Amino acid sequence: MPKFARVITIGEQELEWLSLGAAVFGAGGGGDPLMGTLMAQQAIRTHGPATMVGLDTLDDDDLILPVAMVGAPTVMVEKFMSGDEGDRIRERIENEIGRKVAALSSAELGGVNGVIPFAWAATSGLPIVDCDLMGRAFPELQMTTAAVAGVDINPVVITDERGNLVSFTTATPKWAETLVRTVVGAMGGEASMCLYPMTVAQAKQAAILNSMSRALEVGRLLHEAEDDPVGALCAAVEGFPLVVGKVTDVNRQTTEGFAKGSATIEGTGADAGRTLRMEFQNENAVLFEGDSVVASVPDIITAVDVHTARPIVTEQLRYGHRVSILALPCDPIWRTDEALAVVGPRTFNYDIDYIPVEELNG
Repeated sequence: MPKFARVITIGEQELEWLSLGAAVFGAGGGGDPLMGTLMAQQAIRTHGPATMVGLDTLDDDDLILPVAMVGAPTVMVEKFMSGDEGDRIRERIENEIGRKVAALSSAELGGVNGVIPFAWAATSGLPIVDCDLMGRAFPELQMTTAAVAGVDINPVVITDERGNLVSFTTATPKWAETLVRTVVGAMGGEASMCLYPMTVAQAKQAAILNSMSRALEVGRLLHEAEDDPVGALCAAVEGFPLVVGKVTDVNRQTTEGFAKGSATIEGTGADAGRTLRMEFQNENAVLFEGDSVVASVPDIITAVDVHTARPIVTEQLRYGHRVSILALPCDPIWRTDEALAVVGPRTFNYDIDYIPVEELNG
């Protein structure tokens, strides 16, 4: 696929591509990107296009502010933002740190968080940096490359559509997860957030670089694909098609600020006779066939429409969906022992060791 320039103008068409790509890398989580796309498109119509830049276009001591939505994806489709959350968060951070924010970034590539930062960027006039802290979506605040790299998560600021705003200074990222999740519950299960404010120099060591432009490329490919879009997607992301089938059961509940559950897929065509179970906690975590693991976190398990390869987020997965379940290799940083202690299967309460998807399905 062609590579994008280091400075990219993000208009309404690019947002649609980003929405698709972010959902692919979201592993079913991160929230339905449609809501973030609509808000970002409205901000762009009002304020003009947003700009995405590479880290190398900024000075090393410039301040970057990673931003995201936080909460249960099932709530995000019903509880809308007011639109000024980004400015409220930025102003609080600048007052607390005593420095101006030079650029925003996505804290999480997947789902709504791949696109909602562009709404806040268009409104504020700040650029978005072509990087994020996950290369996918994860459900908890300590599950970031910044935490693995030792970047301070503080201050953490969260706000809701009513104007409530809370700032935290926490002992560890895990404590931030506990405290933020409690307040977000009081706010109705969903809020806007910033965390891990960092310099460009820190981001070069602590972020996953060029992840946003990669999502843009993948989204454009899906938008333009006509013949065998699932095959084209797998080729573009070095993914593995694991099963083609029909969703025959979905068990989903929203609890403790997460959308948790599982989906059963009965194989069709060449996969007839196979039954797989995909378990999720906001994001798809493990794919089982009987007692055997077919794929697991931190690799990316994504359900796509079997005809169009359009990704299906967990809160939209329904009985009768004809799907292809794909697994994408995660960024290499997540395969280190230090990172697996933060995002491996055991952190999701599965008594299994992580095995790369290419070894399980090579």
